[in-house]
Amino acid sequence: MSGTTPHPTNAVLIGRKPVMNYVLAAIRLFNQEGASEVVIRARGRNICKAVDTVETIRNLFIKDLKIKSLNIYSEEVVDDQGKKRRISSIEIVVSKG
Repeated sequence: MSGTTPHPTNAVLIGRKPVMNYVLAAIRLFNQEGASEVVIRARGRNICKAVDTVETIRNLFIKDLKIKSLNIYSEEVVDDQGKKRRISSIEIVVSKG
């Protein structure tokens, strides 16, 4: 989510949209794009949406969804006033079966 971390093509970046938008994006990556795994990424207040996204996929759409890895970390970002801030981030890698 920062300029230093590359975004894989199988990533879903969580933002301000409703959770279902991200659920459908992840399912599309699995089904239409043929991705073997999908990376769900979020920062700050959107971390809860990332967790909700994974749980919704698992409970409603892909029953055998596996969490391959879960990474939590902090990123240093520069705000509009030029101040550096640390923001909590999460990356959840999921796969089918």
